[in-house]
Amino acid sequence: MNWIQLISDKRLGLEDYHNPHSGVRSDFQRDFDRLVFSSPFRRLQNKTQVFPLPGSIFVHNRLTHSMEVSSVGRSMANEVSMSLRNKYTDADTLLKLESISEIVGAACLAHDLGNPPFGHSGEKAISAFFFEGEGRVLENELSPSQWTDLTHFEGNANSLRLLTHQFRGRRKGGFAMTYSMLASIVKYPYESALAGEKSKFGFFSSEVETFKRIATELGLKELPGKNGETRYARHPLVYIVEAADDICYQVMDIEDAHKLKIISTDQVTKVLMGFFPPERQQQMLRAMRHVDDPNEIIAYLRSCVIGILVQECAQTFVNHESELLQGTFKGSLIDNISPLAKQAYRNCSDLAWAKIYRAEEVVNVELAGNRIITFLLEKLIHAVRFPELNYSKLLLSQIPQQYDTNAPTLFEKIQAVLDHISGMTDVYALNLYRKLYGMSLPAV
Repeated sequence: MNWIQLISDKRLGLEDYHNPHSGVRSDFQRDFDRLVFSSPFRRLQNKTQVFPLPGSIFVHNRLTHSMEVSSVGRSMANEVSMSLRNKYTDADTLLKLESISEIVGAACLAHDLGNPPFGHSGEKAISAFFFEGEGRVLENELSPSQWTDLTHFEGNANSLRLLTHQFRGRRKGGFAMTYSMLASIVKYPYESALAGEKSKFGFFSSEVETFKRIATELGLKELPGKNGETRYARHPLVYIVEAADDICYQVMDIEDAHKLKIISTDQVTKVLMGFFPPERQQQMLRAMRHVDDPNEIIAYLRSCVIGILVQECAQTFVNHESELLQGTFKGSLIDNISPLAKQAYRNCSDLAWAKIYRAEEVVNVELAGNRIITFLLEKLIHAVRFPELNYSKLLLSQIPQQYDTNAPTLFEKIQAVLDHISGMTDVYALNLYRKLYGMSLPAV
């Protein structure tokens, strides 16, 4: 793989179109702006990140998380770009490398667009509906690849679908994003048959040909599976997007837990100080000496930790550039940072698992989200399977027309339901659940 081919401003669905009056914005900046003004991005403000949507204490939702990931990713990409431009001499490559931060900034904004309501528990609820719930009866009516798409439902794959699928009444190419930006959000560039125990994959069977087109255009290295399954090496910029996401959710979840008094100031201070050698720790303690607001202290430490992780990951990317371009790099950028920072990151992860992800507030969101999504799937999938029933007609009339519930195949009908549910906010899903359950009625 090479940077000249990997960085392309060609747009999906608009491959032959070129705007001679593009103005001062690059095509990658247009990607960013298009996302910011889109409805799916706006709806992220009402989707759970980890903790319940805020009451008196404001914690992160999917929107604030995505914006922070974009900021961190852009900073990391800037460092990478500066270092790589000192390495290359040909003008074409140097020009391409200038666009890295713009591509990564947009990709980070888009990375969670396909996630359903109620955080990662929403993904689990959809998968569980098919492999252990009422959806099991559908297995014999679908192909093996379609079935694994459903039983391993993946928000990352759904993000690619949301951005590229031509929904009813919409334009070809979906959001018509640049090829490089689309490739940069696909963390797992293979289909669901290769998902394995972690249930991770990058595109549904319905988007295989779309991703093949992107991969061919960008020159992604093909790594076919044992049985001919579609698999590619990652676009190198995926590693930056992934690292920015990992940094933000790990560090910011701990800060949120501190604000909610789930983790003490001393615990958080200890784990965040672990990223730094003793001399730097002493400097930081002196800087905090005149600050007595615990939240301000943790915010300062958090910013220092993000700064060091951005530097470490950027340097790791530059050091391993040849492996990234060959498709042979192993693990994530964070897996390959210095031992001190890597151990401190692991300590953060251990603290999060022990104190955050099993906290009562978080588990209650998972329980409620599981019940709500399962119920909506039961009702909506039954309706698309038996549209002639009176209740089905009433229910289907309430689904936005962009979702084709009259599609010719069962799988496409199920996907229409999943597109609808994945696009819901937590509040919308809860309100619909209450209405369909007869627990609330519209005001008269």
